[in-house]
Amino acid sequence: MELARLFGECLQSIRKRQGISQEELAHLCDLDRTYISLLERGKRQPSLTTIFVIAKNLGYKPSDLIKQIEN
Repeated sequence: MELARLFGECLQSIRKRQGISQEELAHLCDLDRTYISLLERGKRQPSLTTIFVIAKNLGYKPSDLIKQIEN
C-alpha cells in the first residue's frame, strides 16, 4: 500500500465529512489549495509539520489522523 495515497484518501474523507472545501482547508492551514489537492491525490507526501498543522485545523490529534491511515 502506498502511504501517500492512503493519507490522501483519509484527508479527503475527513475534509468532506466536515463540509470543508480544499480552499478553506488550505486557508486555515496557510497552505496552497493545489498542495491540498496533491496531498489528497497521493502525489505529495506531507512533512511532519504539515501533518500537525492539518490535523489541528481539522480538529484531530496528529496521532488520531495517523491511526486512521494504519487501519
